[in-house]
Amino acid sequence: MGRLKLQSGIQAIGEEPGECDATYSNHATLACIINSEIGTVLAVMRRNVRWGGRYMSGDDQLEHPLIQSLKALRKQIFSWKHHMHSVNPSDYLQPFLDVIRSDETGAPITGVALSSVYNILTLDVIDQNSLNVEDAMHLLVDAITGCRFEVTDPASEEVVLMKILQVLLACMKSKASIILTNQHVCTIVNSCFRIVHQAGTKGELLQRIARHTMHELVRCIFSHLPDVHPAERALPNGSNTINGEIAGKNNEHVSGSRQLENGNMISEFDNQLLSTNPALNASSGLVESGMDEKTTGASSGKEAGQYDVQLMAEPFGVPCMVEIFTFLCSLLNVVEHIGMVPRSNTIAFDEDVPLFALGLVNCAIELGGSSIRHHPKLLSLVQDELFQNLMQFGLSTSPLILSMVCSIVLNLYHHLRTELKLQLEAFFSCVILRLVQSRYGASYQQQEVAMEAVVDFCRQKTFMVEMYANLDCDIICNNVFEELANLLSKSAFPVSLPLSSIHILALDGLIAIIQGMAERAGNGSVSAVQAPPTNLDEYTPFWLMKCDNYSDPNHWVPFVRRRKHIKRRLMIGADHFNHDPKKGLEFLQGTHLLPDKLDPESVACFFRYTAGLDKNLVGDFLGNHDEFCIQVLNKFAGTFDFQDVHLDTALRLFLETFRLPGESQKIQRVLEAFSERYYEQSPQILANKDAALLLSYSIIMLNTDQHNVQVKKKMTEEDFIRNNRHINGGDDLPREFLSELYHSICKDEIRTTPEQGAGYPEMNPSRWIDLIHKSKKSAPFIVSDTRAYLDQDMFAIMSGPTIAAISVVFDHAEHEEIYQTCIDGFLCVAKIAACYHLEDVLDDLVVSLCKFTTLLNPSSYEEPVIAFGDDPKARMSTVTVFTFANTYGDYIRTGWRNVLDCILRLHKLGLLSAFVASEAAGDSESSADTGHGKPITNSLSSVPMPPVSTPRKSSGFMGRFSQLLSLDTEEPRSQPTEEELAAHQRTLQTIQKCHIDGIFSESKFLQAESLLQLAQALIWAGGRPQKGSSSPEDEDTAVFCLELLIAVTLNNRDRIMLLWQIVYEHISNIVQSTVMPCALVEKAVFGLIRICQRLLPYKEDLADELLRSLHLVLKLDARVADAYCEQITQEVGRLVKANASHIRSPLGWRIVTSLLSITARHPEASEAGFDALFFIMSEGTHLLPANYVLCVDASRQFAESRVGEVERSVCALDLMAGSVDCLARWACDSKQSMNEEETLKMSQDIGQMWLRLVQGLREVCLDQREEVRNHALSILRRCLTGVDGIPLPHGLWLQCFDMVIFTMLDDLLEIAQGHSPKEYRNMEGTLILALKLLSKVFLELLPELSQLTTFSKLWLGVLNRMEKYMKVKVGGRKCEKLRDQVPELLKNTLLVMFLRGVLVEKSDGGDNSLWELTWLHVNKIAPSLQSEISRDPILEQSETKQGESGRVSDVTGTSIPTETAAAEGSSSGG
Repeated sequence: MGRLKLQSGIQAIGEEPGECDATYSNHATLACIINSEIGTVLAVMRRNVRWGGRYMSGDDQLEHPLIQSLKALRKQIFSWKHHMHSVNPSDYLQPFLDVIRSDETGAPITGVALSSVYNILTLDVIDQNSLNVEDAMHLLVDAITGCRFEVTDPASEEVVLMKILQVLLACMKSKASIILTNQHVCTIVNSCFRIVHQAGTKGELLQRIARHTMHELVRCIFSHLPDVHPAERALPNGSNTINGEIAGKNNEHVSGSRQLENGNMISEFDNQLLSTNPALNASSGLVESGMDEKTTGASSGKEAGQYDVQLMAEPFGVPCMVEIFTFLCSLLNVVEHIGMVPRSNTIAFDEDVPLFALGLVNCAIELGGSSIRHHPKLLSLVQDELFQNLMQFGLSTSPLILSMVCSIVLNLYHHLRTELKLQLEAFFSCVILRLVQSRYGASYQQQEVAMEAVVDFCRQKTFMVEMYANLDCDIICNNVFEELANLLSKSAFPVSLPLSSIHILALDGLIAIIQGMAERAGNGSVSAVQAPPTNLDEYTPFWLMKCDNYSDPNHWVPFVRRRKHIKRRLMIGADHFNHDPKKGLEFLQGTHLLPDKLDPESVACFFRYTAGLDKNLVGDFLGNHDEFCIQVLNKFAGTFDFQDVHLDTALRLFLETFRLPGESQKIQRVLEAFSERYYEQSPQILANKDAALLLSYSIIMLNTDQHNVQVKKKMTEEDFIRNNRHINGGDDLPREFLSELYHSICKDEIRTTPEQGAGYPEMNPSRWIDLIHKSKKSAPFIVSDTRAYLDQDMFAIMSGPTIAAISVVFDHAEHEEIYQTCIDGFLCVAKIAACYHLEDVLDDLVVSLCKFTTLLNPSSYEEPVIAFGDDPKARMSTVTVFTFANTYGDYIRTGWRNVLDCILRLHKLGLLSAFVASEAAGDSESSADTGHGKPITNSLSSVPMPPVSTPRKSSGFMGRFSQLLSLDTEEPRSQPTEEELAAHQRTLQTIQKCHIDGIFSESKFLQAESLLQLAQALIWAGGRPQKGSSSPEDEDTAVFCLELLIAVTLNNRDRIMLLWQIVYEHISNIVQSTVMPCALVEKAVFGLIRICQRLLPYKEDLADELLRSLHLVLKLDARVADAYCEQITQEVGRLVKANASHIRSPLGWRIVTSLLSITARHPEASEAGFDALFFIMSEGTHLLPANYVLCVDASRQFAESRVGEVERSVCALDLMAGSVDCLARWACDSKQSMNEEETLKMSQDIGQMWLRLVQGLREVCLDQREEVRNHALSILRRCLTGVDGIPLPHGLWLQCFDMVIFTMLDDLLEIAQGHSPKEYRNMEGTLILALKLLSKVFLELLPELSQLTTFSKLWLGVLNRMEKYMKVKVGGRKCEKLRDQVPELLKNTLLVMFLRGVLVEKSDGGDNSLWELTWLHVNKIAPSLQSEISRDPILEQSETKQGESGRVSDVTGTSIPTETAAAEGSSSGG
C-alpha cells in the first residue's frame, strides 16, 4: 500500500504559536532546557509526601525508580559531546515517559511530564535523521496513548486529557512523524477520539479542544495524501488477500473492522468512554467500527480481510488513511446502531455528532483532494459508503447537517466528479430537488439551505455544462440540468407574495448560469461543431452508442448532441406508446430508433432505458403469451446486473421497472425470466433456477401477506421457513438466509405497483445497490472547459423561463441591489442571444424591459420627467434598453418598434436634443443649415427644468409659437424644489448614458435585416401621412422619425439599395398626401435632396435612381411648391455644383433641368435656378450630349422669363450661343476617337442638338422685350452661320429653313401686324434684322442648297417672305426702312446667285423655270430691280470672264464676300 516518501525538513503543519521553529543545534542549550524540564517534574513530585522521601527496599532506603531515572538523566545531559542527531531521543524522553505511564503518579505530575515532552517535541530536535528515531517515536506514541494516572479531581483530569491531546498532535506535526507506522497513526486517532467521546461529560473547554485536535489530526494526516506516489499503491508481495482485493478494484465493500494494537488506558478512562450517547457507543473507535452489508449497499455478505500486519507496521500512508476514513464513515452510519428505518427523513438524535463526523469527513476530502482517485480503496469508500450516508443525512431536518452535507458534495464535485457521475445525479434528484420542492414536506429552512447549495453549484463555471453533457444527454439519466433550471425559474417567481430569500437565491442561481454562458460566449470561442441532424439516417442501437474520445470536444460534442436528440425522440416515442403501444413502436421505427423489423432486444432496451413509459402497459406487454413478447421479456431480464445482489434486492429492482401483471400466468412468465437471469449471475446459495423461481414466488406471496390490509392473519417467520423446505434441489435453504429474507420483506414492502410518471424518487438500499452497479458500467464523465460547446443547446432550454423569472423579480423588487442583479442577468441573456443569433429572444427581452421604463405607459404623473428621475427601476431599464440597441442591434428585429417608442416618448417630454437626428447622421452641415445645434451630449445638460405643476406644451412649431403668445397671460409659476432639481438632473444623466444618437450614427454597422427592420420601425413610428390636418404633436413625431430615417439612410450609403425603396415610398406618401406647407413635407423634400447630395458622389451606378426620386418635387401641391421653391432650388443648385460630374444620363439631367426650369418664372427662386444653370453651361464645362438639349431648353425658358432683369435673359441667350462650341468640339473628338459608324451616329445626334438649339432661339426671337428678341436674332444668326466645325447635312438645313427661319419670319410678321407697338416696341427694326438673317444664312449656304432638288421651292420661300415684308404695315403704317431694306437685300442676293451661277438664263432651250419664277416674284417686290442688276458692274465683269472661260471664275468668288459685307453694312445701318 502507498506510504509517504521520506523527505528531509518537512515543515510542521499549522503549528501553534507556542511551538518553536528554530532548531537548537547547540547541545548545551538543549541540555539546559531538558535540565529545566527535569527540575520542573521533580519539583512537582516532591510536593507529594509519597515522592518526597525514600522508601525501603529490604534493609536499604532507596529513591523511587522514577526519580532515579530523572536524576540519572540530569547527570548525563551535560556530558553529551556529540551532535544531537547522534543522541538517541529515547535516552532523554524515557524518564518522562515512565512518569506518564506510571499508575502511581497523580494527575498534576502526569500533566507536568506531558508538558515537558511537548516542550521537547516542539524544539524540532527530533527528525527522521535522529539516531533510532523509529524506536523513540514508537515509544513516545505507546506511552502517551497508554497514559495512566490517578484521578484526584475533575479539573486536573481535564488538564491531563488536554495535554495528552496536545502531545499527540505535536507527534503528528513533528518532522519525525513520517517515521510513525500506520498502526501508530491509527492508535493516535483512536486515542484522540476516545478523549472526544469522554469529553462529552466534562467541561466545554475540553470538548472544544478535543474536537479541534481531532480536526487537526485528520488535516495533518490527509494533507500527506497528495505526496503518496501512485506507483507505491501496490501491496507487499506477501499479502495475497489484500493483493486480491486491490486487483479486483475493491468492488466489495469493507463491512468489518480490524483489531489494532494500541496502548491501554486505565480502567477509569475506559469506563467513562462508554457512558455517553449509544450511537457513539456503537462507533467509539476504530476497534469497534463496523457495518452491516445491507445498510451500506455492499454487494457481498463476505467480510473483507484484515490488513496485513506487515503493512500496518510500515511508515504511515494510505493504509492508515483508509482505516481512518472507514472509521469516519462509520460515525455517519448511525441508522443501524439506533434502529432507524432507512426511509425515515429525520435524525432522531442530537445533530452534534453527525456535524462533528461530517466536519472530519470534509477535512479529509479537502486535504486529500483529487489524490483520492489514485487509491481504489479510498475511492470506493467515497463512492459507496460515504455517498450513501450523505444521501441519507441530506434529508435531515437539521439545516446545519444539510449545509455540511452540501459542502462535502461540492468538494467532492470539485475533486472527484469524474468518478461520481451517477452519485451526483442521485444526490440532486433524490435530495436537493426533493427538498426544494415544498410539496415534499421540507421546512422553509431546509428549502433555503438546499437552494443555497444549488446556487453554489451554479456558480461553478462548468457545473451546468457538465450536468447537461453527462446527465441530460445520457439516455439512462435524469435531465438534471433541465430540472435545476426549471426549479430556479419557478422558485424565483414571487407568485403573490413579497420577495423572500429563496426568490433572491433562485435569481442568483439563474444569473450565475447565464453569466457563465455569457463569459464563454465573450471568449470568442463559440463551438463551430454543427448541430445534429433532425432525423437519423439509419438504425443504430441507441443503447450501444459510444464516443471514440471522451476528452476531445471534436468527438464528444457531436456525440452528446446526437444522444440528446435520440433521448428527446425516445421521450416522444414514450408518449406515443402510452397512448397506443403499437403506434408508439411504429413511430420509433419511423425515426430509426427501432429497426424496420422489430427484434426483441431493441424493444427490451426501449422498455428498460426510456423514462416516462406507462409501467402498466410495459407489464402487460412483458407478461403477454405471444412468442415475441416472451423473447422481449427474456431480453429485458438480461439487461439487469444481479451480480452478488441479494434475491429480495434483485426482485425489488426488477419489479420497479414495470407493474407486475395480475394474472397468474403472466406472473409465472415474468418470474421465470427473472429467476433464470438471477441464477445465471448469483448462483451462490441456490441449487438451480427452479429454486430461484420458487423462492421468488414465495417472496411475492409473503409480500402480499404482510402488506395487504385485507389479510388478517399474517405469516410468521416459521411459516415462511416451513413453506420453503426442500425447494433448493431437494434440500433446505439456510435458515439464516430465509430469516433475513423474511425480515427484509416485513420491514420494507416490495411495491408491485411502482409509481408512475415523473417525480423525485426516494433513495432506498436496493436502488443504491443498482446505482453502484450502474456506475461501474456508465460512460466516462465528460469534463468541459471554458469554451461554449453546448451553451446554445442549454440556452434554448432555459432562455424563456429565465427571462420571465428575471422580469417578474425585477417587477416585484424594491431594492436597487436586486434591480442591478436583474439588469446583469438581462445583459447576459442579451449577450448570449446575440452570440447565437437568437433574434426572437432579443426581441422578447427588449419588449420585457421596455415595460419597465415607464416610457410606454400613459403618464399618470403631472411631472413625468421628475417621476422618471425618482424611479431607479425605470432609469436602469431605460439605460439597459438602449445598451441593447447600441450593442446588440444586429439581432434586434421587431424590438426596434419598442425602442423607438421609448425614444419618441423622451422626445415628447423634451428630454432629447432638437438635433439628435443631425448628430445621428454625423452631418455638421445640416446642423448649420437648420439651426445652431449642439451635440446631444452637450445639449442635454442645457434642457431647462420645467416649472412645477404646469403641463408641458407641444414641442412642435405651432406649440412653440403658442407658448410665445401665452407668455404674458400665464400665472406665476412656483420654483422647483431641490428634490425636483435632483430628479431632473438624474433624468438628464440617464439620457446621456443611453447614447441614443449612437443607435443611428452607428447603424452603418448593423446587419442588413436589422437595418431594414429599424428603417421600417421608423416609418411605422412616424405614422401614415393623411390628407387634412393633424395635431402638432403628431406632426412633430412624424418629423422627428423622418429625420432619423434620413440619418440612417445617409449613414448607410454603401448599401443604399437595401433601404432606398421603403425610404422613397415613405417620402413619396408624404409628398403626395400633403396639400399645405408644413414641417413634415419640408423635411421630406429637403431630406430627399440631401440624400441625393450625399450619395451621388459615392453611388454613380445609382445616380439615375436617386435623381429620379427628385421627380417627387415636381408632384408637390402648388401651394407647397411655392412655399419652398427658393430653398428647393438652392439645394438643387448645391447638388448640381457638387455632383455635376457624377450626373451622366439623360434621365438624371432631365430631372435636374426640369427642377431648374420651373424656377424660371418664380420671383424668389429664379436667381438660384439660373445660377445653377449658368454653372452647368458656362464655357461648356458640364455640357454633355446627354444634357445638351435639356440645358438649352432650360436656358430658353430663363431667356423667355420676365421675372428677372433683361440682363439675365441676355445672359441665358449667350449661354445658348456658347453651347455651339461644344457641338463643334464633340464633332471633332468623334472623328478622332470613334470609328466611322460611331462618328456618323454622333454627327446625326449633333445635328439634332443644333436643330433644337436654333429652334429654341427662334422662340426667344418672338419675345415681347425688344432687347431680348433682337439679341436672340443676333445669336440665332451666329448659330446658323458659325457652324463650320459642325457637319450638318443638307436635309437638316432644309428643316432649319422650314422649322426655324421661315417660321420665325412668319411669326414675327404676325406679331407686328397683330399687336400694338406698345406691346412690342420697335418691331420694324426686328423685322429688318430677321430679313438680314434670312439673307445672310441663305447666301452662306447657297452653294450647298443650290444642289438640292428642292432648291426652287426654298428660293421661292425666301422671295415670298421678302415680298410679305415689303408690304407689311406695323401699327397701321408702312415701314419705310423695311421697304428700303428689302430691295437692297434682294439685290445682293440675286447678285450672288448670278455670280455663283445659280440663277442663270439658259439659252440652249433648257429649263428656265427658276429664272422665270425669280423675276416674276422680283418684279412684284421691286419692278426696277431687274434693270439695276443687269447694269451692275460686278455682274458685267463676271459675264465677260464667263464668256472667256465658259464658267464662273474664282475671281468672282472673291467679290461675293464684298457684296455680302456691303449688305451686312447696310443691314446694320438699317
